[in-house]
Amino acid sequence: MVMMAGAKPGMLLLCFMCCTTLLSMWLSNTSTTAMVMPIVEAVLQELVSAEEEQLVAGNSSAEEAEPISLDVNNSQPSLELIFVNEDTSTADFTSLMQDKNLNGVPPITNPVKMASPQGKKQHRSQEKPLVLIPGPRNQELTRKYKSQRDQMICKCLSLSISYAATIGGLTTIIGTSTSLIFLEHFNNQYPAAEVVNFGTWFLFSFPISLIMLVVSWFWMHWLFLGCNFRETCSLSKKKKTKREALSEKRIQEEYEKLGAISYPEMVTGFFFILMTVLWFTREPGFVPGWDSFFEKKGYRTDATVSVFLGFLLFLIPAKKPCFGKKSDGQNQEPSRGTEPIITWKDFQKTMPWEIVILVGGGYALASGSKSSGLSTWIGHQMLSLSSLPPWAITLLACILVSIVTEFVSNPATITIFLPILCSLSETLHINPLYTLIPVTMCISFAVMLPVGNPPNAIVFGYGHCQIKDMVKAGLGVNVIGLVIVMVAINTWGVSLFHLDTFPAWAKVSNLTDQA
Repeated sequence: MVMMAGAKPGMLLLCFMCCTTLLSMWLSNTSTTAMVMPIVEAVLQELVSAEEEQLVAGNSSAEEAEPISLDVNNSQPSLELIFVNEDTSTADFTSLMQDKNLNGVPPITNPVKMASPQGKKQHRSQEKPLVLIPGPRNQELTRKYKSQRDQMICKCLSLSISYAATIGGLTTIIGTSTSLIFLEHFNNQYPAAEVVNFGTWFLFSFPISLIMLVVSWFWMHWLFLGCNFRETCSLSKKKKTKREALSEKRIQEEYEKLGAISYPEMVTGFFFILMTVLWFTREPGFVPGWDSFFEKKGYRTDATVSVFLGFLLFLIPAKKPCFGKKSDGQNQEPSRGTEPIITWKDFQKTMPWEIVILVGGGYALASGSKSSGLSTWIGHQMLSLSSLPPWAITLLACILVSIVTEFVSNPATITIFLPILCSLSETLHINPLYTLIPVTMCISFAVMLPVGNPPNAIVFGYGHCQIKDMVKAGLGVNVIGLVIVMVAINTWGVSLFHLDTFPAWAKVSNLTDQA
């Protein structure tokens, strides 16, 4: 997708947001951000280094200077580019050169004419002085930008990864830990409700994610890149600059280094497609699924598919078996002790055990609130909200959790609010899903502060954006998500989950609490 987008900032932004959203549908938001951000950083470095080479080449050709040859085996420090502001005076420039230890390397500067004694004004179009001095290659190189536009591109691409991971996590029930906690708590609280599954959640949330992706792209583009969509999104080869052409050439070289698809990648891709198909066809709703072939119900869930296919990956070898076939004129013996695609050590490292403990703690908290009567008491205290329409109650709950989740972790927030909202819905005779689903989605919109969720902290750690940038951009994404979720729950969500009626499975829980 990066190859298709090219080096145009607008298309590159849309490309990375689509890739991150697609990956975050099936992986955790943290894993997706940690995997995509190094790729984004590499692409940004390619863009920066492409402009550096273009500037150095232009300066060398203008001055007709001899190329500088550096010995590879020499232990001299690498070269560092320092760009001085064009408004810097001669005295400031001289003091800057005296502060730097050049180690005998003569500085190379552009022949920039300073203000003449006659008082002629210096043109703003003059190039900035370019100084080539030795220094650590990574010493604040990524944090110095040649222009305000380059800085905005780095901010925009970095923040968009965190937002796209959040949007993609909303699409599937396994996308985020908050959705999993909601589903487990809902099934435990209302065991007779067979309403929410992988298919119904996807049908409801996929349009939300798609609309949020497009609107968030417009918002990020307008906020950081401006309204010049034609310039930043054009795919015409005639309008490409030398910098963009050189960047695309480097990206092409990196893509060719990946080589052909490997055997483990093919096996994993096949199992991924198979798992998705089995999830969608278990209980489609409009036609009988493969779950109907079994007599007893309740034993085949979405976890059954993932655990079974994951177990097979422990058995399939990571290398393609040869079965003793001849290769290059020699007989090959079957490899012994071949490692599988997934080993137990890899499973222990990547398994989020804290989510298991957190879900168990949520069950204990919900059971304690129910047995002690706390949830019933809180529900009766909120009877004053009965005068408000249901959509207003849901909106207030979404705004409340959106504020709390910026300072508290998402799993902890949903664990605290789920029992309260269930009791509130039962007391006011509102379908619990009418409140629980929007609140679950709004809890994921913790995109304004680095402490909101791990993806924000990962993006903030790269140093391209500040807290004020995250607050300004995240507030817009938060408002966009809140509006779209409220529109969705009051339109196609009503017909999909039958939210206009108080269901019988909720009355059973209410009678149990009163008894």
